[in-house]
Amino acid sequence: MSRAPIRAAELSAMLAANVPGLAAHLLPAGHRDGGHWRCGGVDGSSGQSLALHLHGDKAGVWHDFATGETGDALDLVAAVLFRGNTRDAMAWARRWLGVGDGTNPPPLRKAPESTPAPPGADDTARRRKALALFLCGQERIAGTPAGEYLAERGIILAELARQPRALRFHPECWCQEAGRPLPAMLAAITHGAGEHVGTHRTWLARDGGGVWRKAPLRDAKKTLGRYAGGFIPLWRGSSGKPLREAPAGEAVAMAEGIETALSVALACPELRVIAAVALANMGSVVLPAAVSRVILCADNDDENPKAAALLERAASRFAAQGRDVRIARPPVGKDFNDTLRAGMPT
Repeated sequence: MSRAPIRAAELSAMLAANVPGLAAHLLPAGHRDGGHWRCGGVDGSSGQSLALHLHGDKAGVWHDFATGETGDALDLVAAVLFRGNTRDAMAWARRWLGVGDGTNPPPLRKAPESTPAPPGADDTARRRKALALFLCGQERIAGTPAGEYLAERGIILAELARQPRALRFHPECWCQEAGRPLPAMLAAITHGAGEHVGTHRTWLARDGGGVWRKAPLRDAKKTLGRYAGGFIPLWRGSSGKPLREAPAGEAVAMAEGIETALSVALACPELRVIAAVALANMGSVVLPAAVSRVILCADNDDENPKAAALLERAASRFAAQGRDVRIARPPVGKDFNDTLRAGMPT
């Protein structure tokens, strides 16, 4: 007599019994924090807002305090890999647990990335708040602390034909950690269709010598809104067109952070350059079909296995989409900003 198919509740319990391994597999950018696995959200970004119970009666239960999302271990699989599709999550779980056809998990992937998931009401509210913050910023950053901060990093925006429109300066941006407003550089995060989905903040402060640097905070850089699949469009390259209107055969250079991406734009202004906000988000960035080549501007941190895994994940995803993928590493220092600064007059 054949056994009845394993039900969702049973699969969830089996996943919960193996939750430490599941957490590391689904969310490799996360980290242990006592009895929890923490990361920035179901997009796999680094951070603290999502907490997954690793032990005890609540093993497998998770909650994202930034979005209000919650669920059990099977729900986590659905949210991370299949945008909430429980049926696909169950099939994946059977394979991962070795109780269905095949005993090995399939490659880590989400549902087709060409169509971003529709936002919920809370997500829409955060997007509006993020856009409102960005619009409150000063459009011209030359002569502001943001401009001086970038110049201290060797990034002289006057050397580009124009200031990137995705950057602004806010003189009094509220900082929860500091408990007061601080000057901040703002950056617009958009998705492939050009919609503003988040605002990145880099809080700034003068050091003892009066030089503008990142504020001495635990988290001097934070994002308002969700950036999964999105990017910061910093330089349009030789075409001069928005990414959604990119000509066929376009190449895109993608870096993790703003400073690294701007350094690449200064060195190679013919390239379109975007920032993925976080290494964990690189492989999730939605690119139009016209983009045939992706250059991943990686840091020199080969000794970090998590970073290496995330970079390989991004390269594999873009290659699976039929794109030519190249990985570029800085010849000097940890990142391309270090390389830029090494070439500065002393």
